[in-house]
Amino acid sequence: SMKTNYSEFLNQTMERIGNYGKANLDFMGAFYNLRQAAGKPGVLSSKHKDLIALGISINSKCEGCIAMHTSEALKHGAVEQEIVETIATSIYMGGGPSVVFGANAYDILKEFELVNKKQHITNNIAVRTFS
Repeated sequence: SMKTNYSEFLNQTMERIGNYGKANLDFMGAFYNLRQAAGKPGVLSSKHKDLIALGISINSKCEGCIAMHTSEALKHGAVEQEIVETIATSIYMGGGPSVVFGANAYDILKEFELVNKKQHITNNIAVRTFS
């Protein structure tokens, strides 16, 4: 059983970043623009860029980053096995600490898959009920 609600953790992380952003608008605006430029599809898709960012997040031991880039990778169409292999590559590069944070990433993945499945079911019910 998971001890952390990672959806809530991600929301809280984004709220904290937003609060800091209000205190430093110019800088965080520039950082947001950098994030948008780095993440936009080029030769590498946005999905692949988020998988790379996820791997770096695991090796950086940044749980908020792991949650964010797992969520974004899923939104960009990543499937479970792509994330599983990203975690493996991070462990190869990062050793024991990456096993721990890679396992966290896998927990986050499983929760987000469950949340997405529930939302998908709810959305389908809503579409059938209200359309």
